[in-house]
Amino acid sequence: SQIFFFVTCAGTECVLLAAMAYDRYVAICRPLQYPVLMSVKVCVCLVTGSWLCGLVNSATHTVLTATLTLCGPNEISHFLCDIPLLLKLSCSDTSVNESVLHVASATIGLSPCLFTAGSYILIISAILRIPSAQGRSKAFSTCASHLTVVVVYYRTANINYDKPSEGYSLDMDILVSVLFCVVTPMLNPIIYSLRNKEVKGALKKLSRVFVLPDNINV
Repeated sequence: SQIFFFVTCAGTECVLLAAMAYDRYVAICRPLQYPVLMSVKVCVCLVTGSWLCGLVNSATHTVLTATLTLCGPNEISHFLCDIPLLLKLSCSDTSVNESVLHVASATIGLSPCLFTAGSYILIISAILRIPSAQGRSKAFSTCASHLTVVVVYYRTANINYDKPSEGYSLDMDILVSVLFCVVTPMLNPIIYSLRNKEVKGALKKLSRVFVLPDNINV
């Protein structure tokens, strides 16, 4: 169950971030065509396709993982069941699992990341061609939240799964996994809401409270 829901959410978010990058590209580079290129039907298809990609990928990994034979220890020194951890415990042939894992990493992980990076290269080049500073600032603010989420997500994912083979403690491994699985999703709504005027006003009021001098008479 942990593997199914974890892989589903992780894979779906990768594809969703790519879909959102396409949305930002259309909004900045083709604003006049935005109502057509990002219609309600297109948005529904993008969201549905993202969840289908995540579900199919997760179901494949879950079925393959269920066929593994554990002959030795059946306990994982971690806070979740992840596929690489179970492959290390298995005494059966894991070549098929590893091959599918590599294919999924390239299709569900690397491809959306490259698509997102390519979209932002086009977006940034279009922003730099805007003559006015106010126009550049407004265009950049449109994609700043999404770009921040993309950097945080892929950075923590890279640290979590691209660990050195030596000199990496279990405590550090668990800490990085917590950052990827818990902290990063909690930051997403905060980052996206920073553009909200009500949230900005609340943060300004909160900052004024903290900067008030201690000897002020109320």
